[in-house]
Amino acid sequence: MFLLFFKVIKCKAAVLWGLKQPFSIEEVEVAPPKAYEVRIKMLATGICHTDYDGTTGTMPARFPEVGGHEGCGVVESIGEGVTSMKPGDKVILLPVPQCGICSSCMHPTSNFCERIDITGRGVLREGTSRFTCKGKTVYNFMNSSTFSEYTVVDEVAAVKIDAAAPAEKVCVIGCGFSTGYGAAINTGKVHPGSTCVVFGLGGVGLSVVIGCKAAGASRIIGIDINPRKFERAKAAGATECINPKDYTKPISEVLKKMTNNSVDYTFEVTGNLDTMMDALASCHMNYGTSIIVGDPPAAATITFDPMLVFTGRTWKGCILGGWKTRDDLPKLVSDFMAKKFDLDHIITHVLPFDKIKDGFNLLHKGESVRTVLTF
Repeated sequence: MFLLFFKVIKCKAAVLWGLKQPFSIEEVEVAPPKAYEVRIKMLATGICHTDYDGTTGTMPARFPEVGGHEGCGVVESIGEGVTSMKPGDKVILLPVPQCGICSSCMHPTSNFCERIDITGRGVLREGTSRFTCKGKTVYNFMNSSTFSEYTVVDEVAAVKIDAAAPAEKVCVIGCGFSTGYGAAINTGKVHPGSTCVVFGLGGVGLSVVIGCKAAGASRIIGIDINPRKFERAKAAGATECINPKDYTKPISEVLKKMTNNSVDYTFEVTGNLDTMMDALASCHMNYGTSIIVGDPPAAATITFDPMLVFTGRTWKGCILGGWKTRDDLPKLVSDFMAKKFDLDHIITHVLPFDKIKDGFNLLHKGESVRTVLTF
């Protein structure tokens, strides 16, 4: 049994060989976990827009890579020193780890663990990858690499969850849902009776809507240039939805008139620089809070009028909803099991893993909110 656990595993994975290339299903070799690492048999993974950003250079990555970062699986084997999980445990993978010892993890309100990989290092803590394909090293993506039948991650980049939780649902708690829901609950601290505006109604945007509703917001305005998303947004809790293309005035002026200048919170969930400025200008000039949730383009800069914040606005960023992932995500899974929120609002398609290209096509065409791939 010991040898079974610590052999190299050959399996299928979606490999991205270079920038702006499609994912290719390949046979890869997945080496055993080293000290403080776990090898995981994947059960389900979501296709997040950040995965697409990794193919275009918007999100830094190291090629060739195994993509994916939003997943749920079962621990197959553990390396020396691993104490928080054992083979057979169901886990969620964590693109934002929680090492517990860095300055961010030690701070009570921070979750930006120093072990996060948003710069494209592509390796585990030990400094190497466990993937090889056709004799070449294949690198990790965002501490996770969930587009593989098996993956190896650092222990701090996974967490044990309720064994009864359905993997094809709770995998999205690994990133998309937690990011949006937490942006409202933790980062924005939306208060009852408030007016919220959500720019972008994809999977993360709908999760923001769900979070605003859970926090007691009385008015939740969804904004998107794809009106096909409006019905689902209203089902998730949006009180109304508008398309900026239907107006000639700046959207900030439209919202000011619609709300009698009373927008408490705005959430930018597209990663578009112009939309970030629109969202900032749309919240109240003195007491409004605007939160950047969408991934901004790598190496991009933004210029703004300082009067926008001088008058009292708050402008904030948000990493994975502000959750301390190993502490908080198992609780979110428990809340889902207790039916405190419904993930069906954001999961529109479930496909087998070998249909990954179809899943990305649905994303590009705007026909899906979140596609989940099952193994």
